[in-house]
Amino acid sequence: MPDTAAAIALQSLSLRGPVACVDLETTGGMAAHHRVIEVGIVLLEQGEIVAEWSTLVHPGIRIPSSIASFTGIDDSMVADAPPFADVVQEVRQRLEGRLFVAHNARFDYGFLRAEFRRLGVKFAAPVLCTVKLSRALYTEHSRHNLDTLMERFGLSCMARHRALGDAQVLPALIAAMENQRGVDVMHAAVTDALRETRLPPHLPPELADDLPEGPGVYLFRGEGGTLLYVGKSRNIRSRVFEHFAARHRSGKESKLAHQVRQVEWIETGGELGALLLESRLVKELLPTGNRRLRRHEGDCVVCLVRDEQGLRPQVVPIADVDSGLDADPVFGPFRAEKDAWRALEGKAREAGLCLKLLGLESGEGSCFAYQVKKCRGACIGREPRALHDARLQMTLVPLKFKPWPFAGAIGIREPAPAGTGLQIHVLDRWRHLGTARDEAEVQALLRADSDAAFDADSYRIIGRALQDVRPRDLMQLPVRRESA
Repeated sequence: MPDTAAAIALQSLSLRGPVACVDLETTGGMAAHHRVIEVGIVLLEQGEIVAEWSTLVHPGIRIPSSIASFTGIDDSMVADAPPFADVVQEVRQRLEGRLFVAHNARFDYGFLRAEFRRLGVKFAAPVLCTVKLSRALYTEHSRHNLDTLMERFGLSCMARHRALGDAQVLPALIAAMENQRGVDVMHAAVTDALRETRLPPHLPPELADDLPEGPGVYLFRGEGGTLLYVGKSRNIRSRVFEHFAARHRSGKESKLAHQVRQVEWIETGGELGALLLESRLVKELLPTGNRRLRRHEGDCVVCLVRDEQGLRPQVVPIADVDSGLDADPVFGPFRAEKDAWRALEGKAREAGLCLKLLGLESGEGSCFAYQVKKCRGACIGREPRALHDARLQMTLVPLKFKPWPFAGAIGIREPAPAGTGLQIHVLDRWRHLGTARDEAEVQALLRADSDAAFDADSYRIIGRALQDVRPRDLMQLPVRRESA
């Protein structure tokens, strides 16, 4: 850090009000699950440093070795440190009524608000991010991390990657940018940076700070509480703001933004929980702005049935084969019959199959594809029907409905909202039976669900989740569901 005299000499004329330059060290990168291990705050009045303060914090969980090697803070260092509950009032008093300045400010601000929220303490402040400020002032540069900026402006730090050391760099960094770009340019950049996309005037202003910066589902309501839209995101706050940012809006989103009068949200521990919850809420609540995830009465699959000539495809509703979805041969699922036939035709053309034998073309004689040498002639007996049927089965393999790969129900563990432990998504035969917090709730879900309908969206969500799930997060559930 530059010495105090140098920092004062570089004081910024753009930040004349009360300012708090803040930096945190944490156990990880997700405010909903990880915890603060160190707080550093530098207070400014009229552009001059008037106080510095820092404290280690006991996070209540182990500090990962990667974090310990990066920050130099390990479990032994925080063993006797106070928990955040013991310093919350002091931190709040130092920040209250001040501009909150940090490098990558949403990280530090989000972590502090998460810690406050766990303790039932409300905190909000205007936020200035020096990363955004640097990007606005120095568009010719691509890198704006703190090490790069310190090197660019000739600044030093006595304790890099420690909370107070990094916080101490920020006053001199801001002043250096102002000296180089000029007071007027700096003032305009600060004003723009503080004028973050705001919510429409018909929504309460405190909503901007109340929105969580973690995964979950959000609900937009219009006049009279009418449900307009249900969405999900890894970062609820960012996604909600995107809806109201003019540069991101389509005509549909612009109309939606003008109709919203109330925003609600449900936090989840991770993306899987958000996906499953969004799919369920859309089908149960039928918001006017959602189409894709609504329950589709036309959901269907392709079956291959055998008649006296050979195999032919047949499109049938999922409900007609629900109990036999694990049986061969079933392909799909598809949202509508036209989608099934379109997929079938595409695969047939790729493989040079006969569209006439598949029921996709009518007429006498050879099919059109044979006439242009893109069919092997099964329609006129030049290709044996048995060979054509075998090629049809092979061609449809990529579309094959995947059988449930477990003997019974399973659970997928995922962190619970706000880092309060773990939750278990209970799944059986591609169906989401519910989310449990403990073994008793798992058993209740298994007993309660006897005939949950198959849902194509859950099939896709669960299928993707099984590709990425860590073995330690997958539970085989031995208790079978009871029949009704």
